[in-house]
Amino acid sequence: MDAGKVTLYNIKGEAVGKVPLPRVFLTPIRPDLIKRAVLSILSAKRQSYGVDPMAGKRTTAGSWGTGYGMARVPRVKGHRYPAAGRGAFVPMAVGGRRAHPPKSGKIFLERVNRKEKKLATCSAIAATAKLELIKNRGHCVDGVLEVPLVVTDDIQKLKSAKDFKEVLTALGLWDDVLRAKRRMGKVRAGKGKIRGRRRKSARSVLVIVEKDDGISKAARNYPGVEVVLVRNLNAELLAPGGHPGRLTLWSESALKSLDKIFPIREGILLAQT
Repeated sequence: MDAGKVTLYNIKGEAVGKVPLPRVFLTPIRPDLIKRAVLSILSAKRQSYGVDPMAGKRTTAGSWGTGYGMARVPRVKGHRYPAAGRGAFVPMAVGGRRAHPPKSGKIFLERVNRKEKKLATCSAIAATAKLELIKNRGHCVDGVLEVPLVVTDDIQKLKSAKDFKEVLTALGLWDDVLRAKRRMGKVRAGKGKIRGRRRKSARSVLVIVEKDDGISKAARNYPGVEVVLVRNLNAELLAPGGHPGRLTLWSESALKSLDKIFPIREGILLAQT
């Protein structure tokens, strides 16, 4: 990548020219802002949950009072053993209510300022052009031609998984898909196994396009590969888990539209650190 330009490749992996690099790639990399934005997005996806407010309280239990030589805990009324006289309602009793149950009214959302979130997205975009950060995320980049990797708009028209695999192989991205496939087979440790998260998920190549003419269907069967429209970019897609430097593949039109979506004025453009 020379001054302000990046190589443009076709779907066969051949260099066909140069395209100017948008100024958003000059945004300083701020891992702290990226982390905040990612946590905000993840918190918005969290579903509220809670127990029935009357759980453990549907009982006739009441305290007998003093003078019986027994603890003053609420006890079930009746004449049948063993139900009669059994403690209930209170948290220390078997079958009683929970002391501090989860409540559906709890707010999990972590709010982030709009401009701060946009700056985090710009910073995450800039991080995709840093080979060192991409390696630190664990991506296989030995055969990658260049970062950021830009391809002609022909990639948006791919409709079969076979053709898409050939493109990834020609561009040197297929090894990273295989890495994600090996990762997907691992079983998660802990209670997540019984909560619908038994297998670990891996992130591989992020394909960013201006228009989806079939590429999403061609890529949906490959582990870790995601296709997103450039106008829908966010920090969580560009830096999964809050770790910047995801391996990305840009279409030519998507790269050119960055200047419209993320305009950066001369007065607020900071030097790259």
